Amino acid sequence: MRLATIGLALVGTLRSAAPAATDPFFGRWALSLPGGGAGWLEVKKENGWIDGSVLWGGGSVLPVSSVAIAGGVLTVTRVAEVERKDAAGKVVRKQQFTETLTARLENGALKGTREVPRRNGTGSDRSEFTGQRIPPLPPRPNLAAVKFGAPIALFNGKDLAGWKEKEANLKSAWSVENGALANRPPPHAPGKPNGRTANLRTEREFEDFKLSLEVNVPKGSNSGVYLRGIYEVQVFDSYQKPLDSHNMGAIYSRITPTVAAEKPPGEWQTLEMTLVDRHATVVLNGKTIIDNQPLQGCTGGAMWSDQARPGPIYLQGDHGPVSYRNLVLRPVVK
Repeated sequence: MRLATIGLALVGTLRSAAPAATDPFFGRWALSLPGGGAGWLEVKKENGWIDGSVLWGGGSVLPVSSVAIAGGVLTVTRVAEVERKDAAGKVVRKQQFTETLTARLENGALKGTREVPRRNGTGSDRSEFTGQRIPPLPPRPNLAAVKFGAPIALFNGKDLAGWKEKEANLKSAWSVENGALANRPPPHAPGKPNGRTANLRTEREFEDFKLSLEVNVPKGSNSGVYLRGIYEVQVFDSYQKPLDSHNMGAIYSRITPTVAAEKPPGEWQTLEMTLVDRHATVVLNGKTIIDNQPLQGCTGGAMWSDQARPGPIYLQGDHGPVSYRNLVLRPVVK
């Protein structure tokens, strides 16, 4: 399971009294982060208070600790707890840090800064971000009326034609193994940092579609299938685990499957994913586990935050071993 970029647990539930419900900061925002990362922010009035949630780069969508709007400035905080450990790995102290986002509106867009205290107490790190308001979700599509085009085989079972590393600076662990697209990263060495290996993406980009594939995830392993490069359908050994938005077939940290349909680790499983008008349907091993549900924004690890932009299929390769085969995509015909 992946952690948020800052890798911290949230604490506190402070909220501020809300101004008028028409405040221009209210709504969902697609964030553009330093280094080309993608994020998401929601500010809303609920039960007389202002609340919010945020996604910063990788990890999960998380509730914030406080939201304040005053003098044309939006201030969002997250209180996080860090464990200090000694050389033997024993926790000797827990310390809290407050991450702060501040933003103003310029021509209808957010322009802001993020400030995070350094863990060694030598000051803070500041970075800039921008945000575009996300248009309202379209109505739930009638999938029975959607027309899909001719099938496109994304993988030929022989080589990596049509695919490339998403991160050119990282070593790839992808290859073809017994007719399957296999990721075999080196095992993690105890006491040493786990070196990242590259994700894999299609060279082609797509809009709306239906994607079917088979996947084999070993015990305890983790991967993901990104639709249009921004929505992760989780691939994870969650066999016999309670329902969760981080389990197999979930829209990572956003939509929890309605039923557990996983097979035991090491078995081939089928996934069918339909993306139409910012709504997702996921069928795992023949059972519909997400039924035409709205996508409020990108997920952690997205290539960008623009939900209207075409994008590739990309397979997560930096978490553990996994194999894919029979990847077939049928684009929506308009």
